[in-house]
Amino acid sequence: MEIIVLVKQVPDTTNVKLDPKTGNLLREGLTGIINPEDRHALEAAVHIKETMGGKVKVLSMGPPQAVDACTEAIGMGADEAILLSDRAFAGADTWATAFTLGKAVERIGKFDLILCGRQAIDGDTAQVGPQLADYLDIPQVTYVQEIETMDETGTTVKRQLENGYERIECQLPALLTVIGTLNRPRYAHLGRLIDACTAKAPIKVFNAADIGVVTSDVGLEGSLTQVSKTFTPDFKRQGKILEGPKEQAVSELLKNISNSDAATACKAFAASCELS
Repeated sequence: MEIIVLVKQVPDTTNVKLDPKTGNLLREGLTGIINPEDRHALEAAVHIKETMGGKVKVLSMGPPQAVDACTEAIGMGADEAILLSDRAFAGADTWATAFTLGKAVERIGKFDLILCGRQAIDGDTAQVGPQLADYLDIPQVTYVQEIETMDETGTTVKRQLENGYERIECQLPALLTVIGTLNRPRYAHLGRLIDACTAKAPIKVFNAADIGVVTSDVGLEGSLTQVSKTFTPDFKRQGKILEGPKEQAVSELLKNISNSDAATACKAFAASCELS
């Protein structure tokens, strides 16, 4: 089995900040980790390799420091890694990201299976996996919670639904996006981590020219969507205290409800509960 795992390095925090001019995530000063659900995809790939034989290749796109994620992936059992790193890739939306990854997959060549996490914690779009499958014109199954069977021609998986699951049979090559209940990712092996940090580490870094794309088709310039504005919502409360006799306060409350929008009406209702 030739397996490709998509791995993204994400900030190890929920307190992310955006550039108000470009709308891009500000990563300076933030510690990077492997996206949690991508770790489950990598664990699944390594388990399949241990069971059936084959090779696991990790594919990542990001700044130069994303090589740390590739290093950890090799420590967990991946055989080699490719990091797509070029200033031209910066600011890519999901379509441009999927296009870039697709070109890299074409550069890699033959594969049987692509695994990735359902979504990244810094974007939460869950779009890149399906868009990559569409670009490569291969079957896809999302929200995979269990891989029941796997052989050289196909797989049977359980796909999570809101009130249960559905069992899907899928021919290979295919792309699966997995969720966090799929398995329990292993820790990186110290010896493999040390080997991954040497000059002979099986990690390659590709730029735009290496995968045969022009800069106008990738990154911010090649994105089909643009962030027009980013701002922090104002959560300041605007309360109003109704004074006087209860009957007068209730009358004033009803008047405020009739002249307010739905959000203000909800606040007024909460205030009426306190009065009673």
